[in-house]
Amino acid sequence: MSVMPMPAQNAYVFDATTASFETEVLAKSLEVPVVVDFWAEWCGPCKTLGPILEQLANEFNGGFVLAKVDTEQEQQIAAAFQIRSIPTVFLVKGGQIVDGFQGALTDGQIREFLKHHGVVPSAPAADPEPAELPPADPHHEVIRLRKLAETEPDKPEHRLDLALALLKTGAASEAENLLDALPANLATDDRSIQARARLGFAGLLKDAPPMQTLEAAVAANPDDLYARHLLGVHGIVGGHAEAGLEQFLEMLRRDRNWNDGLAKKTMIDAFRVVEDTELVGRYRRKMSSLLLV
Repeated sequence: MSVMPMPAQNAYVFDATTASFETEVLAKSLEVPVVVDFWAEWCGPCKTLGPILEQLANEFNGGFVLAKVDTEQEQQIAAAFQIRSIPTVFLVKGGQIVDGFQGALTDGQIREFLKHHGVVPSAPAADPEPAELPPADPHHEVIRLRKLAETEPDKPEHRLDLALALLKTGAASEAENLLDALPANLATDDRSIQARARLGFAGLLKDAPPMQTLEAAVAANPDDLYARHLLGVHGIVGGHAEAGLEQFLEMLRRDRNWNDGLAKKTMIDAFRVVEDTELVGRYRRKMSSLLLV
């Protein structure tokens, strides 16, 4: 006797809709492979295939996610994929369909299909890392690193650390002098490159209007991309990274080609500056999703 498809009730199985398809399938496929299962309540083979796919999604532990599309309820998606018979399954990776099949394959056949495309089970989640200590106050860091640089003058890496701390307090001029005096081996250090990028952002604000003026300009005209750009820079320099990245992302949404693609260029520069890797990863995916449209 055939088995009804299980409801989409775990982290790796969900019901895709027209409203959520772009975010939950196309954008999601930039992070993890997405298997899209087109099915319907009246379809006998769907009732055999559905539970197998759902069981594999759970077993693979995030190696892929399963998007279930009810063709009776989501006819717009079915039409976009030119579905002519069900069940039909597509594999989406990197925002593109890479392969698919029709009909109710066996468990072993589906495993081979996934293996062929490099889809493998994810390892079980590791034990959570111990909670990180809150970041040190940059002003206290400046005081500490000044003393360290004075007591150990033969270690130029202390001066690099001091330059980075100074940038976080807004002392761009002193930081730039320290960076200019670094030996060649440290001038190409990743942290030096990050510091130079921070200096570039700070320089953009040299003659810029205050934040309140820029916020008022954007409120009056949401398409004022010049004001949005400077508002985003204020966010990056002032330690409000997400607010800054969101302004650059909104610029991309409104006009990705404005000022020779400035929004994309600035966003990439910001990724070098922002230290929150999770935040950077999230906005890289958002940017990629926008550029794929």
